[in-house]
Amino acid sequence: MNHSVSVPDSSPVLSLKNVVKTYGDFTAVDGISLSIPKGSIYGFLGPNGAGKTTTIRMILEIIKPSSGEISVLGHSSALDVRNRIGYLPEEIGLYKKMKVWALIQYFAMLKGMNKHEAKRQAWYLLEKYGLKDFAEAKIESLSKGMGQKVQVLSAVAHEPELIILDEPFTGLDPVNQSVLEELITDMASNGQTVIFSTHVMQHAERLCDHILLIAKGRKIFDGTVAAAKSTIPRRVLIESRDDISSLHSISGVEEILRIETAQPDDSESKQWQLQIGEQLNPQEVLRSCFERGISLSRFEFTDPSLHDVFVHLVGDDAREHTFR
Repeated sequence: MNHSVSVPDSSPVLSLKNVVKTYGDFTAVDGISLSIPKGSIYGFLGPNGAGKTTTIRMILEIIKPSSGEISVLGHSSALDVRNRIGYLPEEIGLYKKMKVWALIQYFAMLKGMNKHEAKRQAWYLLEKYGLKDFAEAKIESLSKGMGQKVQVLSAVAHEPELIILDEPFTGLDPVNQSVLEELITDMASNGQTVIFSTHVMQHAERLCDHILLIAKGRKIFDGTVAAAKSTIPRRVLIESRDDISSLHSISGVEEILRIETAQPDDSESKQWQLQIGEQLNPQEVLRSCFERGISLSRFEFTDPSLHDVFVHLVGDDAREHTFR
């Protein structure tokens, strides 16, 4: 297998500088800048219509930006390094009469692999990712989800340094989504850089080390998943019938808010939300409650999800969109 990688570790695999794409009066992508290091799993996240696919197509020079600069694997044009890139478009497009293994071999050969190596790679990938039993089947006989998996393998069979997958999880059942997640993780472990777009935040939460959040063509956030989650204040939810005012004195408790609930008016139990600082361990709040004789009927702390982050950063605009 071809493990050669030509981009120095210190150089970004992909960089965008103030990239804009307009169609008449409509701005599809509005001044996006980012730098993606080698070996990353990088998620382009946002609702449908946010500008993710337009950005990907500009990176690949399928369309040209209205302004700004793009560098791919050290080149100003992706066309100069096309054999070092793997691309999965959002729309499935496969040759229906070809056999599965032959199709993967064919795409690998288009990207520079010799016939023997491409065939060996096709069978290796089909066996590793659970498709060996379908190797001799014709593409037209496959389900939509199975066709999607074959197209992914076709896009990466030549072991590209940079892999760009546009909404790769669409049409896959949970089992095959897990297979695709395994493939993405394997490629990153091999030193390859994977970019994928999605509006399903859970995939990014499990896979990505860096994310780009886009809404209405604008960059909302660019950084690590941990940094994204740190944009949301940490909160602890407690329920008690006791006086909790003494918890104000805990170092790191920044705010305590009463939560209105649908409990009966005669209920003595009340719910409270404590906003806590980054350095305060939520278990310290629980320990303090016991020490102060505050009995709890509920104590809850959960990390915010990426969906929570998106709603927090975008505001009311994010509520117009549905995320699975």
